[in-house]
Amino acid sequence: MKVLVVDDEQLARERLLRLLGSIRPGAECLQAAGGAEAMQIVAAREPDVVLLDIRMPGMDGIEVAAELDKLQSPPAVIFCTAYDEYALQALQHQAMAYLLKPVREAELDRALEGAGRVNRVQLASLQQGEGAAAARSTISSQTHRGFESMPVTEVRCFIAGQKYVTAVAPEMELLIPDTLKDLEQEFGGRFLRVHRNALVALDHVERLEKIEDGSWRVILHDLEQAPAISRRHLSEVKQRLSQR
Repeated sequence: MKVLVVDDEQLARERLLRLLGSIRPGAECLQAAGGAEAMQIVAAREPDVVLLDIRMPGMDGIEVAAELDKLQSPPAVIFCTAYDEYALQALQHQAMAYLLKPVREAELDRALEGAGRVNRVQLASLQQGEGAAAARSTISSQTHRGFESMPVTEVRCFIAGQKYVTAVAPEMELLIPDTLKDLEQEFGGRFLRVHRNALVALDHVERLEKIEDGSWRVILHDLEQAPAISRRHLSEVKQRLSQR
């Protein structure tokens, strides 16, 4: 893993570099003191992850993230900042995490693990010729615990409630402001509608199961929750799964 640390304060850069040395001793670590320098290093060295401060002289972190968004295969962005008011702007640029200073080792470790999964997905997409697809590679939201995200490849299903949709993965659930209709359009053939309130990830469908009352449900890999299949969608679900 190649990681670029971007912060105008030298002590802040040095602290992050020490944390990286502790939790990712094999990582190649680069550093930049500002946004313009960071963009030059990204172009020349193509880091996998950028640890990005927000308030910097000249080109700030949000502006850097906006420029990175334009790249065909952008690095994963993890914001590391002393300010919590920029989380919604970070959402717009698909940041993997939003960590408040002083950054804790365990938080950074989790964020880097998520970033590693996302970049493996990006590489696979490029190898398959998908290139810069419009669909997101991560699902993100601002929660009571702070800014959280998960790779789309970890999502087993999307379940709609009264006000929000829940993205469900084996190790976490995330309330997101999207609608099922928007998610269905964005992710195309990757998620299948099984009920008016549920989409399931085709790659994670293990089997269909008929229960005692004659209804059906979807068994998903590594997930106890089994979304119900409505009568209206049952025929299409069986057909789509038979074509895999």
